[in-house]
Amino acid sequence: MKLTDVEKAMRDGDDGPAVARAMDLLIRYGEALGAEALVETRNVCGTVTASTPFMRDFAMNYGGLEAVYSEFNLDSAEVVPIPKVRAFSSHLQLGFDPHNPADMGVGEDVVKFYRRSEAMVAKMGVQMMNTCTPYQVGNVPTRGEHCAWMESSAVIYVNSVLGARTNTEGRESTSAAMLTCRIPDWGYHRDEPRLATQGVDLQIPVESVEDWGLLGYWMGDWVQDRVPAVRGAMGRPNLPRLKHFGAAASSSGGVEMYHLVGITPEAPSWEVAFGNRPPQEVRAYGARERAETMDRINATGVDRAVDYVMLGCPHYTIEQIWEAANLLEGRHVHSNTALWLWTPRAIKDLADRNGYTNIIEAAGGRILTDSCSAMSRAVPPGTKVIACDSAKQVHYLPAILGVQAWFGTTSQCIDAACTGRWHG
Repeated sequence: MKLTDVEKAMRDGDDGPAVARAMDLLIRYGEALGAEALVETRNVCGTVTASTPFMRDFAMNYGGLEAVYSEFNLDSAEVVPIPKVRAFSSHLQLGFDPHNPADMGVGEDVVKFYRRSEAMVAKMGVQMMNTCTPYQVGNVPTRGEHCAWMESSAVIYVNSVLGARTNTEGRESTSAAMLTCRIPDWGYHRDEPRLATQGVDLQIPVESVEDWGLLGYWMGDWVQDRVPAVRGAMGRPNLPRLKHFGAAASSSGGVEMYHLVGITPEAPSWEVAFGNRPPQEVRAYGARERAETMDRINATGVDRAVDYVMLGCPHYTIEQIWEAANLLEGRHVHSNTALWLWTPRAIKDLADRNGYTNIIEAAGGRILTDSCSAMSRAVPPGTKVIACDSAKQVHYLPAILGVQAWFGTTSQCIDAACTGRWHG
């Protein structure tokens, strides 16, 4: 790799052993990818804290929290002192909600260890957002800005909706980027890979969150890791619609970027989205494709008695919590059903102040933070059938937990929570 003098100095230890380990990791990583150089980034989102019993035991046996960071974040067998981060860095979601550990099946000893880890990471200068949607709570990169982000649904949003540039990174590469402000210059950091290769012609209107989730799930299953461009009868989507669309596409496939003609920043026209080249293939999305996708995504749903309604994947916006509270006000969650909503801590605070938390809790629901059922592998005891308004969560939870899953609108999910049955 071609390194600048500044990068060579970091590699050679001028800025301390942790930065040197981070540069060594990034150089090996970049060479494996075929990258010729590194690109500067000042915006990183990753997972840094230690929140598992395994990491707790590792810290106890091998040198504390710095040993955990050295081994699991920098691929360093030698324990090195960890300095403050140089890049603006945000922490993603956890494996449990530390405010409600009993619901997650997590013991108090793990929570105490996590609190120590969180304090260390915050002292490093990492923003403890603890969410899969950092763009909702203060980290909003600008068009063309080079980032180093984890989390599939966040990456696709940043690339497509905001026009910033990142690949789907991991714990190690983002941790190294936090200390060096560097990441390998390849993939979606470059112009060519960002151009569309596959086209989608909409033949039916796409309006609701459910519509966008189904379209994303169908599209991801088809294009896999290629870049699609979509044109046709789509209502102008808001944040929740784009959030669910991208999350669905990155779940059924490996989509990291898409274009919506006339809506997303790098697709003012069909021709520009494709770089004035013909698409490799164009497919139509109509009523038949929508119906087939609905059947496929609900393939695990058999029993109509719903044990658990999960809302908030990706994490709910304040708008979605407001909608859920309006749908719930004056109603009660069925005695055989649990309702959990997942959101960032910052949005939970806003929901508290606006009174939405009181409405949801008065109805028998809960607002949880920092994680989700897929990340925590946690559902209410005895859960066999779930309902979600997230195509992503319905895709993952049956495989992770062996449950049945129903997908539908937020209103249908609230009805299921209050009646105990799926009527979608």
